[in-house]
Amino acid sequence: MARGLLRRGLHRGRARGRRRRRRPRQGPRPRRPRAGPGPDRPRRGRRRRGRTRGRRSRAAHRRRPRRRHDQPVGVARQAHRRRHRVPGRLLAPRSGRDLGLAARPPARTALPGRPLRRPSTGHIGRLRRLARRGRPRRRPRPRHGGPAVVSARVAGIGTALPPQYEQQRLWDDVFRNHFGGSRIAGRMFDTAGVERRHSSTPPYELAVAAEWSTEERMRRYAERAPALGLRAVRQALAAAGTAPDEIGLLAVATCTGYGTPGTDIDLAEALPLRADARRLLVGHMGCHAAIPALGAVADYVAGHRRPAVLLCVELTSLHVQPGTRDIDQAVVHALFSDAAAAVVLRPDAERPRLRVVDVAARTDTARRGHMTWRVTDLGFRMGLSPEVPDALAEHVGPLVKDLLARHGLDRSEVAAWAVHPGGPRVLDAVAEGLDLGPTALDPSRRVLADHGNCSSATVLLVLDEILRTGPPDGPIVMLAFGPGLTLYAALLDGP
Repeated sequence: MARGLLRRGLHRGRARGRRRRRRPRQGPRPRRPRAGPGPDRPRRGRRRRGRTRGRRSRAAHRRRPRRRHDQPVGVARQAHRRRHRVPGRLLAPRSGRDLGLAARPPARTALPGRPLRRPSTGHIGRLRRLARRGRPRRRPRPRHGGPAVVSARVAGIGTALPPQYEQQRLWDDVFRNHFGGSRIAGRMFDTAGVERRHSSTPPYELAVAAEWSTEERMRRYAERAPALGLRAVRQALAAAGTAPDEIGLLAVATCTGYGTPGTDIDLAEALPLRADARRLLVGHMGCHAAIPALGAVADYVAGHRRPAVLLCVELTSLHVQPGTRDIDQAVVHALFSDAAAAVVLRPDAERPRLRVVDVAARTDTARRGHMTWRVTDLGFRMGLSPEVPDALAEHVGPLVKDLLARHGLDRSEVAAWAVHPGGPRVLDAVAEGLDLGPTALDPSRRVLADHGNCSSATVLLVLDEILRTGPPDGPIVMLAFGPGLTLYAALLDGP
Protein backbone atom coordinates (compact mmCIF):
# COMPACT_ATOMS: atom_id res chain seq x y z
CA MET A 1 0.00 0.00 0.00
CA ALA A 2 2.84 2.33 0.82
CA ARG A 3 4.33 1.53 -2.53
CA GLY A 4 1.05 2.49 -4.27
CA LEU A 5 0.85 5.81 -2.40
CA LEU A 6 4.45 6.53 -3.37
CA ARG A 7 3.75 5.85 -7.02
CA ARG A 8 0.70 8.13 -7.02
CA GLY A 9 2.67 10.87 -5.33
CA LEU A 10 5.42 10.67 -7.90
CA HIS A 11 2.86 10.68 -10.72
CA ARG A 12 1.16 13.77 -9.33
CA GLY A 13 4.45 15.52 -8.87
CA ARG A 14 5.49 14.91 -12.48
CA ALA A 15 2.11 16.06 -13.80
CA ARG A 16 2.24 19.08 -11.58
CA GLY A 17 5.71 19.83 -12.81
CA ARG A 18 4.58 19.69 -16.42
CA ARG A 19 1.66 22.01 -15.72
CA ARG A 20 3.70 24.52 -13.78
CA ARG A 21 6.73 24.57 -16.09
CA ARG A 22 8.04 28.10 -16.40
CA ARG A 23 10.54 29.91 -18.54
CA PRO A 24 14.14 29.87 -17.30
CA ARG A 25 15.08 32.93 -15.33
CA GLN A 26 17.20 35.61 -16.93
CA GLY A 27 19.80 36.71 -14.43
CA PRO A 28 19.60 36.65 -10.67
CA ARG A 29 16.20 36.76 -8.98
CA PRO A 30 15.46 40.24 -7.59
CA ARG A 31 15.33 40.35 -3.83
CA ARG A 32 11.90 40.92 -2.31
CA PRO A 33 11.76 44.08 -0.17
CA ARG A 34 11.56 43.56 3.53
CA ALA A 35 8.28 44.10 5.26
CA GLY A 36 8.13 47.37 7.04
CA PRO A 37 7.36 51.01 6.41
CA GLY A 38 8.56 52.37 3.15
CA PRO A 39 7.49 53.38 -0.39
CA ASP A 40 7.76 49.80 -1.73
CA ARG A 41 5.33 48.33 0.74
CA PRO A 42 1.70 48.27 -0.50
CA ARG A 43 -0.93 49.95 1.59
CA ARG A 44 -2.76 47.62 3.94
CA GLY A 45 -6.24 46.60 2.92
CA ARG A 46 -5.64 46.95 -0.89
CA ARG A 47 -4.47 44.52 -3.53
CA ARG A 48 -2.37 45.34 -6.52
CA ARG A 49 -4.07 44.65 -9.83
CA GLY A 50 -2.91 41.44 -11.43
CA ARG A 51 -1.70 39.79 -8.19
CA THR A 52 -3.41 37.26 -5.92
CA ARG A 53 -3.04 36.59 -2.30
CA GLY A 54 -1.27 33.39 -1.61
CA ARG A 55 -1.07 30.53 -4.02
CA ARG A 56 -3.84 28.77 -5.89
CA SER A 57 -5.00 25.49 -4.51
CA ARG A 58 -4.43 22.30 -6.45
CA ALA A 59 -8.17 22.00 -7.12
CA ALA A 60 -8.18 25.47 -8.71
CA HIS A 61 -5.28 24.50 -10.97
CA ARG A 62 -7.08 21.38 -12.00
CA ARG A 63 -10.31 23.21 -12.81
CA ARG A 64 -8.57 25.89 -14.86
CA PRO A 65 -8.44 24.92 -18.59
CA ARG A 66 -5.13 25.15 -20.30
CA ARG A 67 -4.91 27.97 -22.84
CA ARG A 68 -3.78 27.40 -26.40
CA HIS A 69 -0.83 29.54 -27.46
CA ASP A 70 -1.90 33.19 -27.62
CA GLN A 71 -5.61 32.81 -26.80
CA PRO A 72 -6.79 35.62 -24.49
CA VAL A 73 -7.89 34.96 -20.97
CA GLY A 74 -11.38 33.52 -20.66
CA VAL A 75 -11.83 32.24 -24.22
CA ALA A 76 -9.73 29.06 -24.06
CA ARG A 77 -10.97 26.22 -26.29
CA GLN A 78 -13.68 28.44 -27.76
CA ALA A 79 -11.94 28.93 -31.11
CA HIS A 80 -11.65 25.14 -31.42
CA ARG A 81 -15.36 24.76 -30.80
CA ARG A 82 -16.21 27.40 -33.35
CA ARG A 83 -14.27 25.53 -36.04
CA HIS A 84 -16.24 22.35 -35.42
CA ARG A 85 -19.66 23.88 -34.88
CA VAL A 86 -22.69 22.61 -36.77
CA PRO A 87 -25.67 24.96 -36.99
CA GLY A 88 -28.19 24.05 -34.32
CA ARG A 89 -25.98 21.32 -32.66
CA LEU A 90 -23.07 21.08 -30.26
CA LEU A 91 -20.06 18.88 -31.07
CA ALA A 92 -17.34 17.45 -28.92
CA PRO A 93 -14.31 19.82 -28.81
CA ARG A 94 -11.68 17.42 -30.20
CA SER A 95 -13.38 14.42 -31.76
CA GLY A 96 -16.20 16.36 -33.42
CA ARG A 97 -18.73 13.79 -32.19
CA ASP A 98 -22.32 15.01 -32.05
CA LEU A 99 -23.25 15.43 -28.39
CA GLY A 100 -26.96 15.48 -29.17
CA LEU A 101 -27.41 18.89 -27.50
CA ALA A 102 -29.09 21.94 -28.95
CA ALA A 103 -26.87 24.92 -29.65
CA ARG A 104 -26.92 27.78 -27.21
CA PRO A 105 -29.60 30.31 -28.16
CA PRO A 106 -28.55 33.86 -29.09
CA ALA A 107 -28.49 36.62 -26.53
CA ARG A 108 -31.76 38.16 -25.36
CA THR A 109 -33.71 35.01 -26.34
CA ALA A 110 -36.62 34.13 -24.07
CA LEU A 111 -37.03 30.38 -23.45
CA PRO A 112 -40.02 28.81 -21.70
CA GLY A 113 -39.29 28.29 -18.02
CA ARG A 114 -35.89 30.02 -18.20
CA PRO A 115 -34.81 33.60 -17.54
CA LEU A 116 -33.94 35.93 -20.40
CA ARG A 117 -30.35 35.44 -21.50
CA ARG A 118 -28.30 38.65 -21.48
CA PRO A 119 -25.27 39.45 -23.65
CA SER A 120 -21.83 38.54 -22.38
CA THR A 121 -20.38 40.86 -19.80
CA GLY A 122 -17.03 41.22 -18.12
CA HIS A 123 -13.82 40.60 -20.01
CA ILE A 124 -15.61 38.52 -22.71
CA GLY A 125 -17.84 41.47 -23.56
CA ARG A 126 -14.85 43.81 -23.60
CA LEU A 127 -12.96 41.53 -25.97
CA ARG A 128 -15.93 41.36 -28.31
CA ARG A 129 -16.32 45.15 -28.29
CA LEU A 130 -12.61 45.51 -29.10
CA ALA A 131 -13.00 43.09 -32.00
CA ARG A 132 -15.91 45.14 -33.37
CA ARG A 133 -14.04 48.43 -33.12
CA GLY A 134 -13.48 50.04 -36.51
CA ARG A 135 -16.21 48.05 -38.27
CA PRO A 136 -19.27 49.85 -39.64
CA ARG A 137 -22.25 49.57 -37.33
CA ARG A 138 -25.26 47.74 -38.63
CA ARG A 139 -28.17 49.90 -39.65
CA PRO A 140 -31.30 49.21 -37.63
CA ARG A 141 -33.89 47.28 -39.55
CA PRO A 142 -37.15 49.09 -40.23
CA ARG A 143 -39.86 48.10 -37.86
CA HIS A 144 -42.88 46.46 -39.35
CA GLY A 145 -46.11 48.28 -38.88
CA GLY A 146 -44.53 51.77 -38.80
CA PRO A 147 -45.58 54.76 -40.90
CA ALA A 148 -45.23 54.21 -44.65
CA VAL A 149 -42.89 56.38 -46.74
CA VAL A 150 -44.91 59.09 -48.46
CA SER A 151 -43.87 60.60 -51.78
CA ALA A 152 -45.23 63.53 -53.78
CA ARG A 153 -47.20 62.89 -56.95
CA VAL A 154 -48.28 65.17 -59.77
CA ALA A 155 -52.03 65.58 -59.35
CA GLY A 156 -52.75 68.26 -61.96
CA ILE A 157 -51.13 70.74 -64.37
CA GLY A 158 -52.55 74.08 -65.48
CA THR A 159 -51.34 76.59 -68.08
CA ALA A 160 -52.23 80.18 -68.92
CA LEU A 161 -51.00 81.90 -72.08
CA PRO A 162 -51.18 85.55 -73.17
CA PRO A 163 -52.25 86.48 -76.73
CA GLN A 164 -50.41 84.57 -79.45
CA TYR A 165 -48.61 86.18 -82.40
CA GLU A 166 -47.06 84.76 -85.54
CA GLN A 167 -43.29 84.88 -85.62
CA GLN A 168 -43.24 86.42 -89.08
CA ARG A 169 -45.63 89.16 -88.04
CA LEU A 170 -43.47 90.11 -85.08
CA TRP A 171 -40.46 90.35 -87.37
CA ASP A 172 -42.24 92.46 -89.94
CA ASP A 173 -44.02 94.82 -87.52
CA VAL A 174 -41.48 95.20 -84.73
CA PHE A 175 -38.06 93.62 -84.94
CA ARG A 176 -37.08 94.38 -88.53
CA ASN A 177 -36.82 98.06 -87.65
CA HIS A 178 -35.54 97.21 -84.18
CA PHE A 179 -32.45 95.53 -85.64
CA GLY A 180 -32.07 98.00 -88.51
CA GLY A 181 -33.08 95.51 -91.20
CA SER A 182 -30.13 93.22 -90.40
CA ARG A 183 -30.07 90.11 -92.59
CA ILE A 184 -28.33 88.14 -89.85
CA ALA A 185 -31.10 89.00 -87.39
CA GLY A 186 -33.71 87.98 -89.97
CA ARG A 187 -31.96 84.66 -90.46
CA MET A 188 -32.01 84.10 -86.68
CA PHE A 189 -35.78 84.63 -86.65
CA ASP A 190 -36.24 82.21 -89.54
CA THR A 191 -34.12 79.42 -88.03
CA ALA A 192 -35.21 79.78 -84.38
CA GLY A 193 -37.71 76.92 -84.66
CA VAL A 194 -40.50 79.22 -83.43
CA GLU A 195 -43.65 79.60 -85.50
CA ARG A 196 -45.89 81.28 -82.91
CA ARG A 197 -45.29 82.74 -79.48
CA HIS A 198 -47.10 84.61 -76.75
CA SER A 199 -46.61 88.15 -75.49
CA SER A 200 -48.34 90.03 -72.69
CA THR A 201 -46.90 93.18 -74.30
CA PRO A 202 -48.81 94.10 -77.48
CA PRO A 203 -46.76 94.67 -80.65
CA TYR A 204 -47.37 98.41 -80.57
CA GLU A 205 -45.78 98.53 -77.08
CA LEU A 206 -42.86 96.32 -78.07
CA ALA A 207 -41.71 99.03 -80.46
CA VAL A 208 -41.10 101.42 -77.54
CA ALA A 209 -40.49 98.90 -74.72
CA ALA A 210 -36.72 99.12 -75.19
CA GLU A 211 -36.84 102.65 -73.74
CA TRP A 212 -38.62 101.66 -70.53
CA SER A 213 -36.73 101.86 -67.27
CA THR A 214 -36.46 98.86 -64.97
CA GLU A 215 -38.98 100.48 -62.63
CA GLU A 216 -41.55 100.77 -65.42
CA ARG A 217 -41.03 97.14 -66.40
CA MET A 218 -41.48 95.95 -62.78
CA ARG A 219 -44.67 97.97 -62.48
CA ARG A 220 -46.11 96.30 -65.58
CA TYR A 221 -45.07 92.91 -64.27
CA ALA A 222 -46.95 93.53 -61.02
CA GLU A 223 -50.04 94.45 -63.05
CA ARG A 224 -50.04 91.47 -65.44
CA ALA A 225 -48.30 88.52 -63.80
CA PRO A 226 -50.73 87.83 -60.90
CA ALA A 227 -53.77 87.54 -63.18
CA LEU A 228 -51.92 85.19 -65.55
CA GLY A 229 -50.61 83.08 -62.69
CA LEU A 230 -54.05 82.91 -61.05
CA ARG A 231 -55.53 81.36 -64.19
CA ALA A 232 -52.83 78.68 -64.28
CA VAL A 233 -53.17 77.82 -60.57
CA ARG A 234 -56.96 77.55 -60.71
CA GLN A 235 -56.75 75.26 -63.73
CA ALA A 236 -54.20 73.03 -61.95
CA LEU A 237 -56.32 72.87 -58.78
CA ALA A 238 -59.37 71.89 -60.82
CA ALA A 239 -57.42 69.15 -62.61
CA ALA A 240 -56.18 67.83 -59.25
CA GLY A 241 -59.58 68.02 -57.55
CA THR A 242 -58.05 70.13 -54.78
CA ALA A 243 -59.58 73.08 -52.95
CA PRO A 244 -57.47 76.18 -52.23
CA ASP A 245 -57.88 75.78 -48.47
CA GLU A 246 -56.12 72.38 -48.67
CA ILE A 247 -52.89 73.93 -49.96
CA GLY A 248 -50.07 73.98 -47.42
CA LEU A 249 -47.38 75.60 -49.61
CA LEU A 250 -47.43 77.99 -52.57
CA ALA A 251 -44.12 78.29 -54.45
CA VAL A 252 -43.61 80.89 -57.20
CA ALA A 253 -40.67 80.71 -59.61
CA THR A 254 -39.88 83.68 -61.82
CA CYS A 255 -36.93 85.59 -63.17
CA THR A 256 -38.69 88.42 -65.03
CA GLY A 257 -40.28 90.52 -62.27
CA TYR A 258 -40.09 91.19 -58.55
CA GLY A 259 -41.89 93.16 -55.87
CA THR A 260 -42.88 92.78 -52.26
CA PRO A 261 -45.71 92.18 -51.56
CA GLY A 262 -45.51 90.22 -54.79
CA THR A 263 -47.30 87.63 -56.89
CA ASP A 264 -47.39 85.08 -54.07
CA ILE A 265 -49.29 87.49 -51.78
CA ASP A 266 -51.69 88.43 -54.58
CA LEU A 267 -52.46 84.75 -55.22
CA ALA A 268 -52.88 83.98 -51.52
CA GLU A 269 -55.53 86.68 -51.37
CA ALA A 270 -57.26 85.87 -54.66
CA LEU A 271 -57.56 82.08 -54.29
CA PRO A 272 -57.78 82.45 -51.21
CA LEU A 273 -55.28 80.38 -49.22
CA ARG A 274 -55.42 79.66 -45.50
CA ALA A 275 -53.61 82.09 -43.24
CA ASP A 276 -51.13 79.42 -42.15
CA ALA A 277 -50.17 78.44 -45.73
CA ARG A 278 -46.46 78.75 -46.46
CA ARG A 279 -45.02 80.69 -49.38
CA LEU A 280 -41.74 80.29 -51.26
CA LEU A 281 -40.24 82.53 -53.95
CA VAL A 282 -37.59 81.11 -56.31
CA GLY A 283 -36.22 84.15 -58.10
CA HIS A 284 -33.73 84.94 -60.85
CA MET A 285 -32.46 81.38 -61.37
CA GLY A 286 -33.39 81.37 -65.05
CA CYS A 287 -34.85 78.75 -67.35
CA HIS A 288 -34.02 75.81 -65.08
CA ALA A 289 -35.82 77.17 -61.98
CA ALA A 290 -38.85 74.88 -62.36
CA ILE A 291 -36.94 71.70 -61.49
CA PRO A 292 -35.25 72.80 -58.22
CA ALA A 293 -38.54 74.42 -57.21
CA LEU A 294 -40.34 71.16 -57.99
CA GLY A 295 -37.88 69.30 -55.77
CA ALA A 296 -38.47 71.71 -52.87
CA VAL A 297 -42.25 71.42 -53.20
CA ALA A 298 -42.05 67.62 -53.40
CA ASP A 299 -39.98 67.51 -50.20
CA TYR A 300 -42.63 69.59 -48.43
CA VAL A 301 -45.47 67.34 -49.60
CA ALA A 302 -43.63 64.17 -48.56
CA GLY A 303 -42.63 65.60 -45.19
CA HIS A 304 -45.88 67.32 -44.20
CA ARG A 305 -48.41 65.20 -46.12
CA ARG A 306 -50.25 68.26 -47.41
CA PRO A 307 -50.86 69.36 -51.02
CA ALA A 308 -48.73 72.13 -52.51
CA VAL A 309 -48.70 74.26 -55.67
CA LEU A 310 -45.79 75.36 -57.85
CA LEU A 311 -46.33 78.29 -60.23
CA CYS A 312 -43.83 79.38 -62.89
CA VAL A 313 -44.82 82.71 -64.43
CA GLU A 314 -42.55 84.55 -66.87
CA LEU A 315 -43.08 87.78 -68.85
CA THR A 316 -39.93 87.96 -70.96
CA SER A 317 -41.48 90.43 -73.40
CA LEU A 318 -41.07 93.16 -70.77
CA HIS A 319 -37.30 93.03 -71.21
CA VAL A 320 -36.85 94.03 -74.83
CA GLN A 321 -33.40 95.58 -75.13
CA PRO A 322 -32.26 98.50 -77.30
CA GLY A 323 -31.46 97.62 -80.91
CA THR A 324 -27.98 96.27 -81.61
CA ARG A 325 -26.11 94.21 -84.20
CA ASP A 326 -25.04 91.56 -81.68
CA ILE A 327 -26.00 88.11 -82.91
CA ASP A 328 -26.74 86.82 -79.41
CA GLN A 329 -29.33 89.57 -78.91
CA ALA A 330 -31.00 88.64 -82.18
CA VAL A 331 -31.19 84.99 -81.02
CA VAL A 332 -32.67 86.02 -77.65
CA HIS A 333 -35.36 88.24 -79.18
CA ALA A 334 -36.26 85.50 -81.67
CA LEU A 335 -36.80 82.82 -79.03
CA PHE A 336 -38.35 84.12 -75.83
CA SER A 337 -42.05 84.24 -75.01
CA ASP A 338 -44.51 84.71 -72.09
CA ALA A 339 -46.41 81.98 -70.24
CA ALA A 340 -47.53 80.69 -66.84
CA ALA A 341 -47.67 77.03 -65.81
CA ALA A 342 -48.69 75.51 -62.47
CA VAL A 343 -48.49 72.00 -61.04
CA VAL A 344 -50.25 70.59 -57.97
CA LEU A 345 -48.49 67.92 -55.91
CA ARG A 346 -50.32 65.70 -53.46
CA PRO A 347 -49.29 62.83 -51.15
CA ASP A 348 -49.62 59.44 -52.75
CA ALA A 349 -52.04 58.08 -50.14
CA GLU A 350 -55.16 58.64 -52.23
CA ARG A 351 -54.78 57.37 -55.79
CA PRO A 352 -51.81 56.46 -58.02
CA ARG A 353 -50.31 59.35 -59.99
CA LEU A 354 -47.00 60.40 -61.52
CA ARG A 355 -44.46 60.34 -58.69
CA VAL A 356 -41.53 62.74 -58.19
CA VAL A 357 -38.66 60.32 -57.51
CA ASP A 358 -35.45 62.37 -57.46
CA VAL A 359 -33.75 65.60 -58.59
CA ALA A 360 -30.12 66.00 -59.71
CA ALA A 361 -27.95 68.97 -60.73
CA ARG A 362 -24.64 69.70 -62.40
CA THR A 363 -22.94 73.12 -62.55
CA ASP A 364 -19.95 74.09 -64.69
CA THR A 365 -18.63 77.21 -62.98
CA ALA A 366 -15.74 77.46 -65.44
CA ARG A 367 -18.32 78.40 -68.10
CA ARG A 368 -20.37 80.74 -65.98
CA GLY A 369 -20.09 83.48 -68.59
CA HIS A 370 -21.71 81.43 -71.35
CA MET A 371 -25.23 82.26 -70.15
CA THR A 372 -26.08 85.37 -68.10
CA TRP A 373 -29.16 87.30 -66.96
CA ARG A 374 -28.05 90.76 -65.82
CA VAL A 375 -30.11 93.50 -64.19
CA THR A 376 -29.56 96.84 -65.96
CA ASP A 377 -31.19 100.26 -65.92
CA LEU A 378 -33.19 99.15 -68.96
CA GLY A 379 -34.55 95.86 -67.66
CA PHE A 380 -32.84 92.47 -67.64
CA ARG A 381 -30.34 91.66 -70.38
CA MET A 382 -29.73 88.11 -71.56
CA GLY A 383 -26.27 86.96 -72.59
CA LEU A 384 -26.00 83.78 -74.67
CA SER A 385 -22.76 82.28 -76.00
CA PRO A 386 -22.75 80.12 -79.15
CA GLU A 387 -20.72 77.56 -77.15
CA VAL A 388 -23.68 76.69 -74.88
CA PRO A 389 -24.88 73.70 -76.97
CA ASP A 390 -21.44 72.09 -76.91
CA ALA A 391 -21.22 72.51 -73.13
CA LEU A 392 -24.66 70.96 -72.64
CA ALA A 393 -23.78 68.01 -74.86
CA GLU A 394 -20.73 67.38 -72.66
CA HIS A 395 -22.57 67.40 -69.32
CA VAL A 396 -26.05 66.06 -70.02
CA GLY A 397 -24.94 62.45 -70.47
CA PRO A 398 -23.14 62.09 -67.09
CA LEU A 399 -25.95 63.98 -65.33
CA VAL A 400 -28.68 61.65 -66.58
CA LYS A 401 -26.53 58.55 -66.08
CA ASP A 402 -25.89 59.37 -62.42
CA LEU A 403 -29.57 60.17 -61.81
CA LEU A 404 -30.79 56.90 -63.30
CA ALA A 405 -28.05 54.78 -61.71
CA ARG A 406 -29.13 55.88 -58.26
CA HIS A 407 -32.42 54.06 -58.88
CA GLY A 408 -31.15 51.08 -60.85
CA LEU A 409 -32.35 52.39 -64.21
CA ASP A 410 -30.75 52.67 -67.63
CA ARG A 411 -31.23 55.27 -70.33
CA SER A 412 -33.01 52.77 -72.53
CA GLU A 413 -35.74 52.33 -69.88
CA VAL A 414 -36.84 56.00 -70.00
CA ALA A 415 -40.27 56.25 -71.64
CA ALA A 416 -40.36 60.02 -72.28
CA TRP A 417 -38.06 63.04 -72.22
CA ALA A 418 -39.35 66.46 -71.10
CA VAL A 419 -36.45 68.67 -72.20
CA HIS A 420 -36.47 72.45 -71.96
CA PRO A 421 -36.41 73.74 -75.58
CA GLY A 422 -33.78 76.44 -75.30
CA GLY A 423 -33.52 76.43 -79.10
CA PRO A 424 -33.03 74.02 -81.99
CA ARG A 425 -29.30 73.71 -81.38
CA VAL A 426 -29.86 73.02 -77.69
CA LEU A 427 -32.27 70.19 -78.47
CA ASP A 428 -29.86 68.74 -81.04
CA ALA A 429 -27.03 68.85 -78.50
CA VAL A 430 -29.13 67.07 -75.86
CA ALA A 431 -30.17 64.38 -78.34
CA GLU A 432 -26.52 63.88 -79.27
CA GLY A 433 -25.31 63.78 -75.67
CA LEU A 434 -27.97 61.22 -74.68
CA ASP A 435 -27.84 59.26 -77.96
CA LEU A 436 -31.60 59.64 -78.45
CA GLY A 437 -33.64 58.73 -81.47
CA PRO A 438 -34.93 61.31 -83.95
CA THR A 439 -38.45 61.42 -82.42
CA ALA A 440 -37.52 61.33 -78.72
CA LEU A 441 -37.69 65.13 -78.36
CA ASP A 442 -40.75 65.75 -80.51
CA PRO A 443 -42.81 67.12 -77.55
CA SER A 444 -40.09 69.71 -76.86
CA ARG A 445 -39.91 70.73 -80.52
CA ARG A 446 -43.71 71.14 -80.70
CA VAL A 447 -43.71 73.36 -77.61
CA LEU A 448 -40.90 75.46 -79.07
CA ALA A 449 -42.78 75.88 -82.34
CA ASP A 450 -46.15 76.75 -80.76
CA HIS A 451 -45.09 78.72 -77.66
CA GLY A 452 -41.43 79.68 -77.95
CA ASN A 453 -38.97 79.65 -75.05
CA CYS A 454 -41.00 80.71 -71.99
CA SER A 455 -38.08 80.46 -69.54
CA SER A 456 -38.88 78.43 -66.38
CA ALA A 457 -42.48 77.65 -67.45
CA THR A 458 -41.40 75.87 -70.64
CA VAL A 459 -40.42 72.49 -69.16
CA LEU A 460 -43.83 72.28 -67.47
CA LEU A 461 -45.46 72.98 -70.83
CA VAL A 462 -43.47 70.08 -72.28
CA LEU A 463 -44.55 67.81 -69.42
CA ASP A 464 -48.18 68.80 -70.03
CA GLU A 465 -47.72 68.01 -73.72
CA ILE A 466 -46.47 64.52 -72.84
CA LEU A 467 -49.28 63.79 -70.38
CA ARG A 468 -52.09 64.87 -72.67
CA THR A 469 -52.21 61.42 -74.23
CA GLY A 470 -51.92 59.74 -70.82
CA PRO A 471 -48.94 58.86 -68.61
CA PRO A 472 -46.29 56.90 -70.53
CA ASP A 473 -45.49 53.31 -69.64
CA GLY A 474 -42.25 54.03 -67.80
CA PRO A 475 -40.24 56.80 -66.14
CA ILE A 476 -39.99 60.39 -67.41
CA VAL A 477 -36.84 62.51 -67.24
CA MET A 478 -37.16 66.30 -67.10
CA LEU A 479 -34.18 68.43 -68.15
CA ALA A 480 -33.66 72.19 -67.98
CA PHE A 481 -30.66 74.52 -68.30
CA GLY A 482 -29.78 77.99 -67.09
CA PRO A 483 -27.05 80.42 -66.04
CA GLY A 484 -24.17 79.05 -64.08
CA LEU A 485 -23.74 77.08 -66.41
CA THR A 486 -26.34 74.86 -64.72
CA LEU A 487 -28.15 71.68 -65.70
CA TYR A 488 -31.02 70.22 -63.66
CA ALA A 489 -32.77 66.88 -64.09
CA ALA A 490 -35.80 65.31 -62.39
CA LEU A 491 -36.94 61.70 -62.47
CA LEU A 492 -40.68 61.04 -62.51
CA ASP A 493 -42.21 57.58 -62.39
CA GLY A 494 -45.68 56.29 -63.03
CA PRO A 495 -48.02 54.57 -60.56
